[in-house]
Amino acid sequence: MKFRKTKAAITLPEFFKLNFDENSLWEYKADETDLLSDLVAIIRPRGYKVMPSVDLTELLQILQGNAQYCTGLSLYLKGILKNKKFSHILTDAGILTDAVFFFEVRKRMFAKLIPDQPQKDTLEYVLNQVFYVRTDPQWIETIPKEQLEQMFDMLKFRSLYASTESRSPLAELIFAMEVLIHRIAGRALESEVIQMVPEYENLESPFLAIQKEFGTVSDKLLEQNRNYVSPNDIGYRQILVLRSQCADYVKLAFKNSAKHGISLRVNQSLLRIRQQLERLAVLLPLIVIDETEGAKKDSIDLAVKLITYNCDKNNVRKLINESTQLLSYEITQHTADTGEHYITKDRKEYFRMFWNASGGGIIVGILCIIKVFLSKMDTSAFGHAFFYSMNYAMGFIAIYVLGFTLATKQPAMTAAALVRALEKGRKKHHSGEVENHEAFAEFFARVFRSQFIAFVGNVIMAFPVALLGIWAIDMIFNYNLALTKWYHLIEDLNPIESPAILHAAIAGVFLFLSGIIAGSVANRDKYRHVYYRIQEHPLLKKSFGRVKAQKLAKLFESKWAGIVSNFWFGVFMGTTASIGFFLGLDLDVRHITFASGNLALGLYGANYNVSTDMIVWGVFGIGIIGLVNFMVSFGLSMGLAFRSRNIPLTELGPIAKAIWKYFKQKPGSFFFPNFRAQTKE
Repeated sequence: MKFRKTKAAITLPEFFKLNFDENSLWEYKADETDLLSDLVAIIRPRGYKVMPSVDLTELLQILQGNAQYCTGLSLYLKGILKNKKFSHILTDAGILTDAVFFFEVRKRMFAKLIPDQPQKDTLEYVLNQVFYVRTDPQWIETIPKEQLEQMFDMLKFRSLYASTESRSPLAELIFAMEVLIHRIAGRALESEVIQMVPEYENLESPFLAIQKEFGTVSDKLLEQNRNYVSPNDIGYRQILVLRSQCADYVKLAFKNSAKHGISLRVNQSLLRIRQQLERLAVLLPLIVIDETEGAKKDSIDLAVKLITYNCDKNNVRKLINESTQLLSYEITQHTADTGEHYITKDRKEYFRMFWNASGGGIIVGILCIIKVFLSKMDTSAFGHAFFYSMNYAMGFIAIYVLGFTLATKQPAMTAAALVRALEKGRKKHHSGEVENHEAFAEFFARVFRSQFIAFVGNVIMAFPVALLGIWAIDMIFNYNLALTKWYHLIEDLNPIESPAILHAAIAGVFLFLSGIIAGSVANRDKYRHVYYRIQEHPLLKKSFGRVKAQKLAKLFESKWAGIVSNFWFGVFMGTTASIGFFLGLDLDVRHITFASGNLALGLYGANYNVSTDMIVWGVFGIGIIGLVNFMVSFGLSMGLAFRSRNIPLTELGPIAKAIWKYFKQKPGSFFFPNFRAQTKE
């Protein structure tokens, strides 16, 4: 591509004529980076959606055609780069500086607003002033290597291996690798990390071994005149083996998180070690060259890497993606295990799901009556939030403990199970994506009909139970509980006249968050060995006996995460309206099962004197609310599950086509099992 003019409308020939002609204006700016920044600004492509290839032919021709320009630029660049320290870029840029995740996020976000400016004796300062655009590493990578090598020769740069003096490039490189290795070993030997890999308990630590081996190689480098090692050097090859063993150690620690759980702090520590090992793998080959070639190439590669690392050091999105992937995997792994219980296989399980959902509908019908009663209490918005939250929370916990089903709690769980099934299919059918998607579509049909019958069970039972309950209260106490509330109870279901769709979406988000909470609590308790602690608690064993202590531990393991999840789901549901009142916003939640119960209460409160339009819109609104509940919670959970398993979102297209094809073939299987024969699909 041809270089465009800068904002000041200056071209490359004009730039050199202005600064490097016989007047040598560059000498007055020799200590500043402004000239280099202006030169890069001319070369830098702008306004491209796809990064073009950058050609330095014009620049090379100018330098070849004018020795004064070439000499002046060479002297200028050598002057601002001389004795500049850069080890900090290699050891810190783009690598977690602390195990505290939120501290790291805050630090990087603040640095994006007000970039950190190091001292002027560092190369980092120069790069910050010159290569400050996020896309700089991308277009630099497109420059032909031959042109970079030609410029290296024309400007008479010295290679990386020219000297081992203090603050020379080679000394900085070796120091950076030493720092990385010491930091890796120090973090890897912390007790929290060691307990993740009990398999290495009686083995020699590869982290200590690589420290010793690199010390030997670095001494050899600094003592010899050639300042590099051969690719066949025994010490260097041993370092590569040990680095690989350290990487396997970290990989095993991440893998063991499925058995032992993992905390955010340990996750960050392991991620930091992995990043440092990856950086070390990039830097180690730079101390190795052949006898006759490689010095120039390695010098240029190091310069490009320094620019890349420095530009990428404040990447918040990359930090969040890397930091949350494993934790999201562990969370969705738990929700997937739970979700398996919500997927019916045959007719027997299908009807069992219906009866379980009916039990949930009974409890929700009762909760609807209690909420109307609580709404009449003369208390503050905070008081209403508290009592509503406890009503919801205790009801949801009762549904969970009794083994009943709340239909909208399923999507967050079944979505993770679906994606896990897709992941298994991808591994099984490496070359057969069609078969993989067909199997997934069949599995999706099972999930959909399980969700359908759960909705039916909830809605069918919540309506009559709420109606029967309010009728019984009226008969016994001669008090129509919904007499003054009936209009709002019904009108709030109308998706046209009220923000019911928005409120249903808010409920869907809370359903998703409750699934996240369940997975995170299960992961945390697994990491802390809570179940084992309960099982072996001396007072519990002495008071109740060893067997009962074990039963209590198993009960805690199977139920506690769900109890906490349902409690917080109740708190979310109960506090939303009060928070909206405080903020002056029309915020609330709409849940399909509660909507069914509220319709019953509204009809009775109006003594059934309700227009047909209100009833029709109310029934239609219940369906819309359920659909939005499902779509939001299921969509968010699918996105998290895809993210946690590194499955690209491009898979959604073929998956949707496979599901639609299967639906056209067997539409009934999306709503009912095979009643003619019990088949295990």
